[in-house]
Amino acid sequence: MLVTDFNYILPPELIAQEPLPDRSAARMLHLDRTPAAGQPSLSDGTFRDILDLLHPGDLLVLNNTKVFPARLFGRRSGSHAQPLSPRNPAAKEFLQGQVEVLLTRRLNDNEWQALVRPGRKIGVGEYLYFPDGVGAVQLEAEIIRRGEFGERTLRFAPLPAGTDFFAVVDRIGHVPLPPYIDRLDANIDRERYQTVFAKPEQPGSVGGRSAAAPTAGLHFTPEILTQIHARGIETAEITLHVGLGTFQPLRQQRVEANKLHTEPFSISPDAATRINAAKSSGRRVVAVGTTTVRTLEYAARTSASGEVQPQRGEADIFIHPGFEFRVVDALLTNFHLPQSSLLMLVCAFAGRERVLQAYEHAIKQKYRFFSYGDCMFVE
Repeated sequence: MLVTDFNYILPPELIAQEPLPDRSAARMLHLDRTPAAGQPSLSDGTFRDILDLLHPGDLLVLNNTKVFPARLFGRRSGSHAQPLSPRNPAAKEFLQGQVEVLLTRRLNDNEWQALVRPGRKIGVGEYLYFPDGVGAVQLEAEIIRRGEFGERTLRFAPLPAGTDFFAVVDRIGHVPLPPYIDRLDANIDRERYQTVFAKPEQPGSVGGRSAAAPTAGLHFTPEILTQIHARGIETAEITLHVGLGTFQPLRQQRVEANKLHTEPFSISPDAATRINAAKSSGRRVVAVGTTTVRTLEYAARTSASGEVQPQRGEADIFIHPGFEFRVVDALLTNFHLPQSSLLMLVCAFAGRERVLQAYEHAIKQKYRFFSYGDCMFVE
């Protein structure tokens, strides 16, 4: 297979730039992989229809990772006098000396994997300085390594005793909106680019927090979750911290030649018990989002028993057509970028031609695409 086999043409005006006033008001395209004779395989509805599409006894699995303001604006060595302002995503040039850093993964107390802009100009050994709104430097980091695909490893200088790194980042950082959202982040994004079931970092967890939201979960409200439980639908939560493995571009033209970066995940004993009980009793496991799918299927494939075991680990699974699913029976997902690993995962689950036909239908019906967009339920 070629990466270009997963291409489609999306009119730019269908890329959602803002969240809807109501989380649960998104449209939802229902894709039935095995329609009954004479029945359509596609139907249009709204996210609230999920209450009717889920069955009593289903297990809904959610990714409870928490997004943090991982986008930092700073200055390079020797450019302290340069005025600092957040880069306009539509601008083609940076101010002299200005840098943008996206923290994608915490490696240890002081070191982070990151993406940087302008990437070609920032070399190993250079220092970056991140000020607050009045210009006082709050964080300082040295570039200590360059990765195979341009990512950098940053080593932050130790902070004063009693100062929490995440508290500083929360104060000076920006919500890591994807580059196709052509605006600066706003206060509303701190709430809306976060699921209502996101949990703070757990003691002993690996990888810190997420640099992107598990977007299929953005549609849920507390009221919807209450109604789901009232209908006899069970829920379980796992954690996968979203990083490079989720949104990195595929650089090899042959699909099978690509590999994804690892991302840290954890599955609690309670979640593993619920998932295995659902599978053993023939109940459906419904994954909310591609990150949940990757976590569950990675856990099953690396388990000697084939069951999902409680664990913390690193998932690097790349799911594309031909993959044999062992855990997931149905999937709620947003619409994904052309030629992306996430689109390939959905195609593996429902069939490439069927999914691309669904995307064509969604475009004709003017669905909203990507992170703040509409969703699709596949069963």
